[in-house]
Amino acid sequence: MAPTAAPPTATASPRRWAGILSLLAVVLISYVDRVNASVLITDRAFTDHFGMTGDRVLQGALMTVFLIGYGLAAFFLTPLYESALGARRGLLVSVGLWAALTLLSPYALGALMFLALRFLLGVSEGPLFSLKTMYVKEHFAPHEVGRPNAVSSMGVSLGTAVGLPLITYLVHRYDWHTSFVLLALLNAAIGLPLIALFIRGRGRAGEGRSGQESAPTGPRRGVAATLREALRTPRLGCILLIEIATLAYLWGSSSWLPAYLLQERHFSLAQMGAVSALPFLTSLASGFLGGHLIDKLPARRLPLLFVVGALGTGSCVLLVITADAAWLAATGLVLAGGFWGLQGPAIPTLVQRHAPAGTVGSAYGVVNGVGNLVSAFMPTAMGAAIALGGGHGFAAGYALLIGAQAVTLVCGAWLLLRPGPPATEEPPVRPRTTSPAPPHPTP
Repeated sequence: MAPTAAPPTATASPRRWAGILSLLAVVLISYVDRVNASVLITDRAFTDHFGMTGDRVLQGALMTVFLIGYGLAAFFLTPLYESALGARRGLLVSVGLWAALTLLSPYALGALMFLALRFLLGVSEGPLFSLKTMYVKEHFAPHEVGRPNAVSSMGVSLGTAVGLPLITYLVHRYDWHTSFVLLALLNAAIGLPLIALFIRGRGRAGEGRSGQESAPTGPRRGVAATLREALRTPRLGCILLIEIATLAYLWGSSSWLPAYLLQERHFSLAQMGAVSALPFLTSLASGFLGGHLIDKLPARRLPLLFVVGALGTGSCVLLVITADAAWLAATGLVLAGGFWGLQGPAIPTLVQRHAPAGTVGSAYGVVNGVGNLVSAFMPTAMGAAIALGGGHGFAAGYALLIGAQAVTLVCGAWLLLRPGPPATEEPPVRPRTTSPAPPHPTP
């Protein structure tokens, strides 16, 4: 009698988790890269060099232009990456482009060229979260995706928390050019090797020994067909609105947080660096808690995270606006970050549960792409509100963040009341450490 097929051994779990930790590091580096501009607009040498001193709208546009490129790429490039490249090769292409564009940015000849490079940097980073979501879907069963989604997404909070004080130190200890050079080195020296060593693609029978990606299981869809199928994802409109609102809070708050602490609350430079990290460190812990709860809650109860998170975030931002004492406003910011982080892992989990089989990367590309395209205007809108608000400018800008959380609250409540059936699950393919054997004993 031939032996039965061996289940995945204990080595399979560390191998796939090594990929998750590598994705965490890549996301972390990308978010350090993104918050670079948030600190730079507080540096007079930088704003004088590019002619944007005192221009709040142009300063906000640095993030908006990046996010427009990011959103377009997430929507249109992700189906190409999913159908032709796969997660591993797509990540290698993306991170290589980040490094090159970051290195070129400080040598831009004027504000227009700098904005163009920011747009292209956004394009290069656009497919990142879709590729991350594909990797989780391919290597983890449906009932266990909450924690890998949470851990890999921790790079958002950790990168922002590390990036704000790090860039502040580099800019004010050295100069603004140094931040670009260091970020380019981080991309090339850390991101690329981690992807090459630890990200493995799914093949017809799992992962090859060489670590190279083989063709995906089943017939290969074309780019247009993959995108069309992704657009049929149930509850897509509601998931889109939640993504827009969640990202609007992230981009709006992170873009203006250093300026708010320095110019509105009169923190010192050292205090600003420390306090600006705290909301995102809090969201780091709450994001992991959210991922743990996702795997424990019944699927129909998952939208509770949006309801609780939106109520808490909006209330804490209201405290920030109305507080007289600087320490009380800082406390509100920290607590708002915690409630906001609770929501993060639930969004890719919704996509993984509802997207048609074989289109999870493209479905998340639609969600993330449209989400970034629309939320891209939040930093500029906040800049306009700050400029028009006079003595209460930052309060007017932060009020827009409360509006974004109101959208999340409404959509989360609707999903809680009408969760809908998930799409047919596509089982993950895990690597085998032994040659495959017949699944049943043979005489």
